[in-house]
Amino acid sequence: MPPTFDDLLERAACLVRPGHRALLGIAGGPGAGKSTLAERLTRALNGDGRPWVAHVPMDGFHLADVELDRLGRRGRKGAPDTFDAAGYAALLKRLRDDEDETVYAPGFERRLEQPVAGSIPVPPTARLIVTEGNYLLLDEAPWTRVRSHLDEVWFCDLDETERVRRLVARHEEFGKDHDTAVAWVLGTDRRNADLVATTRCHADLVVPDSAMPRAEAGA
Repeated sequence: MPPTFDDLLERAACLVRPGHRALLGIAGGPGAGKSTLAERLTRALNGDGRPWVAHVPMDGFHLADVELDRLGRRGRKGAPDTFDAAGYAALLKRLRDDEDETVYAPGFERRLEQPVAGSIPVPPTARLIVTEGNYLLLDEAPWTRVRSHLDEVWFCDLDETERVRRLVARHEEFGKDHDTAVAWVLGTDRRNADLVATTRCHADLVVPDSAMPRAEAGA
C-alpha cells in the first residue's frame, strides 16, 4: 500500500527522539512537489501552535547569477555545480549539532531568481528540520556530505508528463513567456531531472503524488 499523507506525518514525527534534533530530506526532480510536501508537513505538524518543525530549502544555496556568469554556468542554472553544496552541508551539520541558538538559513526569491541570505530563522525549539532539494541523494562529492547529516531522505515520485506541465506553469508564473519556459524545461531542467531520477533507488521512502491532495500539488 502506498503511504497516505497521515502516514507521512507519523513517520516524520517519529524521527524525533529525546535529546535529538532530526533532519528529514525530501528529494525529487524539478517540479516534482518537494516544496509543497515540505510546506504541508511543516504546517500540519506545527498545527498545535508549537513551532517545533522548521522548513529549510536547499534553494537558498543557489549561486548568485553574477557568480554563475563569472563561472560560465548561468545557462545551466539548477545543475549540481551551480549550488554551494559544501555550504549547504555545513548548514545541515550546524543544525544537527543543535547548540541551543537560532540558526539563520538563506532563502530563495523566485521572482528575482536569487538567494537571500539570513532570511529563514531556525529557533532552538525546532526539533525536526525538513529540507528539500534536487540533489540530496546524489552520490558524488561534495553532495555526499549532505546525505550524511540527514536521518531519512524521501523521494517525490511524479508522472513525467504532469511534472513537466507543472514546471512550465511555474516558470510562466515567475516571468518566463511560454516558449522560453518550455525550452528551459525540456532542456536544462530535463537534464537535471534525468540525473535526479538516477538517485531514486537510494531513498528511504518513495512518496507518490497520491499522498498529497490534488488541489495542493506543485512545486
